Amino acid sequence: MISKSVEFSRDEQQIASMAKALAHPARIAILKLLAAKQDCMCGDIVEELPLAQSTVSQHLNQLKDAGLIKGAIDGPKVCYCIDYKALAKFRANLDSVFAEIDEKREANECC
Repeated sequence: MISKSVEFSRDEQQIASMAKALAHPARIAILKLLAAKQDCMCGDIVEELPLAQSTVSQHLNQLKDAGLIKGAIDGPKVCYCIDYKALAKFRANLDSVFAEIDEKREANECC
């Protein structure tokens, strides 16, 4: 059985994947923590959030799978940082979607 997602553009699928990854307050908090640091953060993310280590790991994996953060192995730890290029592309793609929606709204007022 072929997934219906193949009928959507690669950009549409990527925007949706990143938006889904951002759709949790813990992941927003993680991004804010990573942005506040000038370097990668390792295990201290767990100390900053009111969540169990396993839960933080799941959220980090969601962000990493979506391409919003990068992880580098540093001995027994994994250090994380924001992938600013991916984040900028996501913002540009999302801005483009909203601009297209606004353009169509102006041409076709409804309700």
